[in-house]
Amino acid sequence: MAAARDRQEVSAWRPSVPGVTEVFHAHFTEYAYPMHVHEAWTLLIVDDGAVRYDLDRREHGTPHDTVSLLPPHVPHNGSPATPHGFRKRVLYLDSTRLADDLIGPAVDSPDLADPVLRLRVGQLHAALAQPGDELEADSRLTLIGDRLRAHLRPRTLTDVPRRDPVLARRLRELLDERVVPGIGLDEAAAVVQAHPAHLVRAFSTAYGIAPHQYLMSRRVDRARRLLLEGRSPAEVAVATGFYDQSHLSRHFRKLVGVPPGRYRGSAR
Repeated sequence: MAAARDRQEVSAWRPSVPGVTEVFHAHFTEYAYPMHVHEAWTLLIVDDGAVRYDLDRREHGTPHDTVSLLPPHVPHNGSPATPHGFRKRVLYLDSTRLADDLIGPAVDSPDLADPVLRLRVGQLHAALAQPGDELEADSRLTLIGDRLRAHLRPRTLTDVPRRDPVLARRLRELLDERVVPGIGLDEAAAVVQAHPAHLVRAFSTAYGIAPHQYLMSRRVDRARRLLLEGRSPAEVAVATGFYDQSHLSRHFRKLVGVPPGRYRGSAR
């Protein structure tokens, strides 16, 4: 009976997004972590229940809508704070995303009550769960990193959009050239010589749409033309740069309202 009560469900993977060493989702009812350390930063959100933990000999907790950022090399533990346990989603990030000089401020304030940050982290997990959405995940993580740094260094708030239409146009031209093969955020930033976070903000401010949304829109437009020519969804997915047919179907349905097979069947 005790084993049945102690429910443990986990899933873990390493996505193809620079700086993310692991994604970890878990549901624990009774399991308690002993004191331990990580080499990476731990970015934690709790979807159900709550966790209590000790960090640097001080007790902390994770009420709903809180984002917890636990620094590397600092011992901490963790246990359920509610009778039914907790369900959590965790990202482990290396020092290319958050530098070691933020460890001290993170030890002092690991739990961040920021609804916008909480929403963005949830959106990032959704993007990381879908192969083919790496540009979206990288863009979201870049903005999350800036917001985390703004919390830990309040005098260097960077989450303020600045207009840069020339830079935005250069990125749009680059995306237009790379509709099918795509391009990573770091590569795009190197080509146009801009900081990745500023690049995402400049594009979104100029066009009212994020770079990954623009790229997917262009791919779906191409897919529509090919489907109306009678090509199969599987062929179209390959020809337009989607990861697979499922990836095409998800974005096609989101932008067109129907799956690609039904759209193709409606052609006259």
